[in-house]
Amino acid sequence: MPSYADVHLETPRLILRPFRHADAAHLFAIYADPDVYRYVPIGGWKHVDEAHQRIARDINTMAEGGYVRLAVERREDSRVIGEVLLFNLVPDSRRAELGYALARAAWGSGYVQEALPPLIDFGFGDMDLNRLHAVIDPRNAASARVLERMGFKHEGTLREHYIRRGETTDGGLYGLLRSDWKAHRQ
Repeated sequence: MPSYADVHLETPRLILRPFRHADAAHLFAIYADPDVYRYVPIGGWKHVDEAHQRIARDINTMAEGGYVRLAVERREDSRVIGEVLLFNLVPDSRRAELGYALARAAWGSGYVQEALPPLIDFGFGDMDLNRLHAVIDPRNAASARVLERMGFKHEGTLREHYIRRGETTDGGLYGLLRSDWKAHRQ
């Protein structure tokens, strides 16, 4: 498997790069915020050590080609405001799952919509994927809108897909094919 340890992508306002231990305080602040982790499977962190552990795992797993998890760093102040990722890779089927999370203070600024295109390009280009999918909490209307703007199609509802922090919720399944992405980008 190829290593993803050196993936570096840029947009006008953002740098997408592997996490470093120096990012731990920013990552911790994101996943300690109940508004952020309400709709994602991780979160509720109580100590910055949890961020350090996740970063150490990311460094190793990305070097081994297990997934791509990139810090979303704002150019203007070098602050890590979120993450984007391609995970659950299935090389034989050339597919992966897309994920993202953003600090509450950065919501509504178009950062996820700016960060996803280079990651999707990387997935369909460098990784030679044919399909991406995302599973979101259907109550997260903002996330659904972002995916739809990227050309993802709502493919169905995975009933009672998650049990998070004692709450059972459905999963909204969104899919994007390489051919959809090419047509969407023209």
